[in-house]
Amino acid sequence: MLDPKKLKKIELVIFDVDGTLVNDNGEIGDRTKKYIKELKKLGVLFSFASGRLHSALIPLADELKIYSPIISLDGSVIKSVAGKHFVYQSFLTKSQVAKAIEYSEKFLVNIALCHAEAIYYTEQNSVIPKLVDKFGAQYQEVNSYDDYKTKTLEIVFAGDNRRVVQFIRDKLSFPYTFGVSPSFFRSQTHEGIYYLEVRRSGSSKKKAMQRLIKFLKIKEERTAVLGDWYNDISLFESKAIKIAVKNAIPELKKTADLVLDKTNNEEGVADFLEELLDAKLS
Repeated sequence: MLDPKKLKKIELVIFDVDGTLVNDNGEIGDRTKKYIKELKKLGVLFSFASGRLHSALIPLADELKIYSPIISLDGSVIKSVAGKHFVYQSFLTKSQVAKAIEYSEKFLVNIALCHAEAIYYTEQNSVIPKLVDKFGAQYQEVNSYDDYKTKTLEIVFAGDNRRVVQFIRDKLSFPYTFGVSPSFFRSQTHEGIYYLEVRRSGSSKKKAMQRLIKFLKIKEERTAVLGDWYNDISLFESKAIKIAVKNAIPELKKTADLVLDKTNNEEGVADFLEELLDAKLS
């Protein structure tokens, strides 16, 4: 149980999406929808902080009638749902993108360029849509990356040679490369595949949350964040009220203010929303 006095002061709830808000089929539960609707009537705002592209979050925002700016690509973009207003966007430089493409060609590792609206890949990297798990993203094949080196928010490498992908990670890290933040991890769904995601330094869910609440004029202590995975760790290092679903990684549960008794497939977030609603109505 959370302190009802603290819950009563909550003005903003930020959901991680996959593994937290939606079930494994990408659906939002009816109880969750019901409590969000009731809490919105009481003035509570809602947003997302997701690794998905902005365009892949729009259908969920529309379904929940969320109009606050939302965080996508793990903090690289904060953009309004309706219209084209950016609260924040963090592009990689043209030279950083060119260097990444050079490494991918030299070491025969698949690469794609993520923009706000789509993930671009070439014929040489045609396996990208099958290997890269960016839920709901639009994939678009292009003849060349030459016209897409600007406005790149994230670079994604995918390969089956762990050492090579790690080598590229090291080459795109300080002191060899400045101003970027690489993240290496093994695929959960494709056995033997390793990923490297590269973004501008300073792009994280925590920093994006801080930029968003500054824009909304809301204090960190009056914000609640919900998550389940490694990319949510930075969110859980904030002063916000931190809620982990049952299926969350142990590292997240250790720092959570509340660990829910249910997973994302059991609509765990609805239990927190019910507790929040009760506190607001008391």
